[in-house]
Amino acid sequence: MTVDVLTVGRVGVDLYPEQSGVPLARVRTFAKSLGGTATNVAVAAARLGRSAAVLTKVGPDGFGPYVRSALESFGVSSSHVGTAPDLQTPVVFCALDPPEDPPLLFYRAPLAPDLSLTPEDVPWDLVADVPLLWVTGTGVSASPARETQRRILEHRAHRRWTVLDLDYRPMFWPDATTARREIAWMLDHVTVAVGNRAEVEVAVGTPDPAEAATRLLARGVELAVVKLGGDGVLFATATDSWTVPPHPVDVVCGLGAGDAFGGALAHGLLSGWSPDRIARYANVAGALVAGRLACADAMPTGPEIEAHL
Repeated sequence: MTVDVLTVGRVGVDLYPEQSGVPLARVRTFAKSLGGTATNVAVAAARLGRSAAVLTKVGPDGFGPYVRSALESFGVSSSHVGTAPDLQTPVVFCALDPPEDPPLLFYRAPLAPDLSLTPEDVPWDLVADVPLLWVTGTGVSASPARETQRRILEHRAHRRWTVLDLDYRPMFWPDATTARREIAWMLDHVTVAVGNRAEVEVAVGTPDPAEAATRLLARGVELAVVKLGGDGVLFATATDSWTVPPHPVDVVCGLGAGDAFGGALAHGLLSGWSPDRIARYANVAGALVAGRLACADAMPTGPEIEAHL
């Protein structure tokens, strides 16, 4: 199988309350969905016609086969989903209040399987040759995945397109200083960096979108993407920048919107589109998911996005 997009990192099972607007303590039933940033991006890219695969790990529990079968049902290869024998597949509970930024309750102790990736798990030829490689900040939050992802980027040798999703989640790190050191190292080895205001502040020391983009470009990335929430998104290259306004939507659940944006970004890069076209397209993809419940299951198709453009 030829792979267009290989994502590396987080996978899990998302549990969404079927009773909205109430605290978790009062929720009676939950709906199960495939989740995890890297996984959702691969699903989003597959929905747009790209062949995609995920490099990750699950536990030997019953959720492991569920993850693999769910990936395949979305058209994403599970060939590089390994098993960590002594760890459990992560479970994430989502509270739908507030819907724009729902709090998440992660069960990833003592270590998530995706953070146990070792060099022996890596398809090195695919890492070197895949048209688009997607890595995350979370992927270097713990060992041995930290060292493995570093080796992946060194092996990739700054090939276009190598995308870093800054993906900063404080609960995965001992402190912001450690996160800045580890995430910043990766900036010298990627061609695209993507993050929101909080994530770029961790990576380059400022939440100001224009200044953050300038600092990202100074580290050698070809394209800097700063997501601005309700203010849209900033795309910047060495020669120009574009701020594209958001696509309006009635928010049901903000989770997964950034991953839909990421899958659309990957599709646009591989299609050779201009940055402003990619920004408009990805904005619509994210908005459509924000108007739906669930992450992987909610990823839009190309015709759906085009209809809203």
